[in-house]
Amino acid sequence: MPDTALMPIPGPLDPVPLAREVTPRSDGRIDLIGLPRPRIAELLEGAGLDRKQARLRARQLFHWLYHRGVTDFEAMTDIAKTMRPWLAERFVIGRPDVVEAQHSTDGTRKWLLRTADGHDFEMVFIPDADRGTLCVSSQVGCTLNCSFCHTGTMRLVRNLTPGEIVGQVMLARDALGEWPRGTMSGLEVEEDEGGYTSDGRLLTNIVMMGMGEPLYNFDGVRDALQLVMDGDGLALSKRRITLSTSGVIPMMERCGQEIGVNLAVSLHAVRKEVRDELVPLNRKYGIEDLLAACAAYPGASNARRITFEYVMLKGLNDSDDDARELVRLLRRYDLPAKVNLIPFNPWPGAAYECSTPDRIRRFSDIVFEGGISAPVRTPRGRDIEAACGQLKTAAEKRSRAERDREAAQLATT
Repeated sequence: MPDTALMPIPGPLDPVPLAREVTPRSDGRIDLIGLPRPRIAELLEGAGLDRKQARLRARQLFHWLYHRGVTDFEAMTDIAKTMRPWLAERFVIGRPDVVEAQHSTDGTRKWLLRTADGHDFEMVFIPDADRGTLCVSSQVGCTLNCSFCHTGTMRLVRNLTPGEIVGQVMLARDALGEWPRGTMSGLEVEEDEGGYTSDGRLLTNIVMMGMGEPLYNFDGVRDALQLVMDGDGLALSKRRITLSTSGVIPMMERCGQEIGVNLAVSLHAVRKEVRDELVPLNRKYGIEDLLAACAAYPGASNARRITFEYVMLKGLNDSDDDARELVRLLRRYDLPAKVNLIPFNPWPGAAYECSTPDRIRRFSDIVFEGGISAPVRTPRGRDIEAACGQLKTAAEKRSRAERDREAAQLATT
C-alpha cells in the first residue's frame, strides 16, 4: 500500500484539500525538481557551501535541470568532478516513475505515472499538425465528483507537488527528445538568460486539464508553472498554457494575477438543476457568480478569450434552448469567449450518452449565429481512455494484487 493516507476533506460543497507534507524519501535526499533557483541556493548553503558559491552552483544546477533536462549529476560537465558525488549524496533529480505508456491509433500518448510515495496519476500528449499539447494532472484523484467525468469517480489522495507537476512536462520532453542543446558559457553573469523557444518543437502547449482541480492545488500549480514559464528553464510562454477550472471562484482572480495563463472553465450546462448534477461545485458557486468572475479575470480580452468547455450529453444539455441560453449568458456578461463543444467520451458505468452528430452541429450553429465561436472538439485517444473526461488510473481499474502478479510474472520471464 502507498505510504500516505487519503487527504482529509473539510466538506462536500467546499472540498479544499488540507495541506500536508508528502512522505519523505527513505534515503533522506532532497529532490531538486520543482525548486526555484533561490531555494536551491538555500539548500546548497545549508549543506556547507559559502553564499557566493551556493548562488553560482544554484544557477548551474537550474540550467542543467530545467534547460538541458539532465537526470544525472555526472552529466553536469562544468561542475567539478569531486563535487558531483557530493551533490548526489544529498540531492536527487526526480522524474515520475512510468508504470505504463500507451499509444492511440490517432497518435495520442498516455502515461500512467507513479509518485515516489506510491500513488498513481496520468498525463496525456495530443499531437496535431501545427501543435502538440500536453495534458497535465494537478492532483492524485479528484474531489469534485463531476458525474460525467471518470476521474470524478476517484477518491482524492493528495495534491501533486510542484516537482511532480513540472516533472510531467520534463518527462514528456524526455520521451519526445526535445531538450535543447547549447553551451554553458556565461552562467557566472547575473543577466544570463536561456534561449529555448517552442518553435519547431513537438510539445508546444500545456493544458492543466488532467486529473484534479488545479485551483484546489493553487500553490503547487503556480510554482510549477512559474518554472515552466521561466526564460532560463523550460521557457514556455504563458500564452501557450491554459488552466481549466470547474469554477473555484475565490482563486480565479489570484490565478490571473499570479500565474497569468489562459483560463478555461468547465461549464457544461446553463440551467442550475443540470449543472448541479454535472458539476456539484455549482451548488456553492453558481453560474451567474462564475460568469461574473470570468468577466473580471485579469488579462481576459478578445485576443485572450476565456474558453468555456461544454460536454454534449444526449437529452440533458443539448437542446436549442440550451444553446440560446448559453449565448444569452455570455452576451449578458460581455465575455470575450470561445465555447469548446466536447462530444461525451463514454467510460464503463457512465450514466450518459453522447449527443448525436446532428444535434451537436445544430447546437454549434446556434452559438455561432449568436456571434460566439463554438467549434466541436474532435475526440482523441478514446481507444486508450485518454480522451477528455476519461482519465482514471489503471491502479483504480485493476487491483494492486493483479498488478503485483503481473510484475512477478515479468520478473520470472
